[in-house]
Amino acid sequence: MPIRQFTARNFRCLVSIELEADPEYNLICGPNASGKTSVLEALAYLGRGKSFRGAVTTDLIRHGEREFVLFGHVAVGAREAKVGVRNSHEGLEIRIDGDAEGGSAALAAALPLQIIDPDVHNLIGGAPEQRRRYLDWIAFHVEPGFLDVWRRFRRALKQRNAALKSGAAATTMEGWNASFVELAGRIDSGRRQALEVVTGRLEEAGQDLVGSEVGFEYQPGWNEDRGLLKALEDSMERDLQQGSTQYGPHRADLKLMYDARRARKLVSRGQQKLLACAMILAATETAQVALERPLLLLLDDPAAELDSHSLRRLMRRVVALGCQVVATSLETKLQFFPEAASVFHVEHGDLKRVG
Repeated sequence: MPIRQFTARNFRCLVSIELEADPEYNLICGPNASGKTSVLEALAYLGRGKSFRGAVTTDLIRHGEREFVLFGHVAVGAREAKVGVRNSHEGLEIRIDGDAEGGSAALAAALPLQIIDPDVHNLIGGAPEQRRRYLDWIAFHVEPGFLDVWRRFRRALKQRNAALKSGAAATTMEGWNASFVELAGRIDSGRRQALEVVTGRLEEAGQDLVGSEVGFEYQPGWNEDRGLLKALEDSMERDLQQGSTQYGPHRADLKLMYDARRARKLVSRGQQKLLACAMILAATETAQVALERPLLLLLDDPAAELDSHSLRRLMRRVVALGCQVVATSLETKLQFFPEAASVFHVEHGDLKRVG
């Protein structure tokens, strides 16, 4: 199981909680505003070093406190690791078995996880950045070395933009272009390989959840016929005017086609959620196969905006994945969730096992 024991102190409304997690299915129930989502957010923070709700540190530290602390015993291959996160106004501190090196990437490697929350539909209808992160997450877990290339590319992009803002001469920009294009090509290749690996599972999951054929249109962030170097040269004047690079992997997107139509514009909110869930589940399965270990899947109010039939199909696929699941519900039972799940009740930030 990905995580065996988890504690959180002074995280949002959670004063001090301890979760002895079941290796398969866990249900956290309680009334609205009781702290259910905060428990999931804390678990996700332990594996990502950031809030999946986009919250800043000051919003995460319990009122009146100076810091929050998260700690977990997680399975890393055949061994168990101790993972800790502390965050305060002084900054983020990450330790894995006492080692402070590695940062957020080390957390992601130690506790790989995915999340399905009420805003998951934004993976379909939201900004391209979310779909780029989706592909990059897969590439990070299935392609050794991708993270290093991604970091080098982000650094090259930042440096090129700084040169543009300073009004650098064309000859200077030519020097930046060569390195930028080389790294961009490696990022593009990594994303294409990630998409190739996940496509079969994504098509099958999409067919199952929405009942129609699902396809994809990958857009690298530049005109492929013209090539990236030519695109950069042709847009030099515009780049200098705007002080930013208009073409490259940072402009890439993944367009989803549903029933021969672009999913972003032509499907309902519920269908967007199902398509996004298909993407998350396919990515989770792909990473599990590559890593040869189960992942942690967090489900925040999975029944939201889904009818009974759609929820049944979703939960059937969740159970079939074989990952460790932590889900939330208003009631002590979640429709179509395994009866054998360990149940916890949270209220006023206090978490207790039921039964």
